[in-house]
Amino acid sequence: MSEPRWLSDEEQKVWRDFSEATRMLQAHLEGQLQHEAGMPHTYYEVLVALSEAPGRRLRMSELADARKASRSRLSHAVARLEANGWVHRESCPTDKRGSWAVLTAEGFAALEKAAPGHVEAVRESLFDPLTPEQVKALGEISAAVLGRLSPKCAAAEAELALREDNLAEFGETAELAKAD
Repeated sequence: MSEPRWLSDEEQKVWRDFSEATRMLQAHLEGQLQHEAGMPHTYYEVLVALSEAPGRRLRMSELADARKASRSRLSHAVARLEANGWVHRESCPTDKRGSWAVLTAEGFAALEKAAPGHVEAVRESLFDPLTPEQVKALGEISAAVLGRLSPKCAAAEAELALREDNLAEFGETAELAKAD
């Protein structure tokens, strides 16, 4: 096994500052949405994804992929959004196990109400402290990190989806066995 590539003092400081800044930013945005719109950031992101989709609808699997969420976690979020009347599910006619998440008029109205405050919180906490050059650099840095992590995350997500599909299939098989 090779020797670990330890962080330099400068890298350690940058890492800790970056880590703390991203935690604080996420907590700030979460609190803003909870306080002003009565919804967690996760639900806001689901509403945004649906609002940007053709017909304001996505297959649940596509929505999970778009939100980088497990299917079970997304299913829970959509169930809560359904309870609020913001989303409803429709069966997929071509795939018995598939379903669509559809943004309702009430859900779009909730998103329209929440968006101005959320955008202002993002602008105030992330973009206002930065110069235009820093914004450009942040974009380049983010793209580089995403470029490095995306293939690894895609492989892990595919493995998780396969496990969830196998568990779902096992659950169906177990239910059928009980019925016999």
